Amino acid sequence: MTIEMLYSKIHRATVTDANLNYVGSITIDEELLKASKMRVGQKVEILNINNGERFSTYIILGEWGEREICLNGAAARKVHKGDKVIIVAYATYDEKDLESYEPTVVIVDDENNITERLTSI
Repeated sequence: MTIEMLYSKIHRATVTDANLNYVGSITIDEELLKASKMRVGQKVEILNINNGERFSTYIILGEWGEREICLNGAAARKVHKGDKVIIVAYATYDEKDLESYEPTVVIVDDENNITERLTSI
């Protein structure tokens, strides 16, 4: 049996931009991607803390150190600059894999600087 579990999340990131006139996706700072173990092209769920919206998109690479969290294309209609979001990635695990299961949680401040990196929820 396989079970879908939290793989990684970036908790309470601040949306830095919303670009309607772009091919859809979310741009995430490369440093945040590395810390969260997320990958370019990976499907993620976006949970908007400000308005309760939940939607899926995929990741594109943002520049290291810019702290960018930008929703692009249709997803730009679901957020406003300054909104707080949780970016969540899931993975499918075999029961045996769950014996050593450790999701990655990256907590950021209001400027999207990493304040803590956890390996448990």
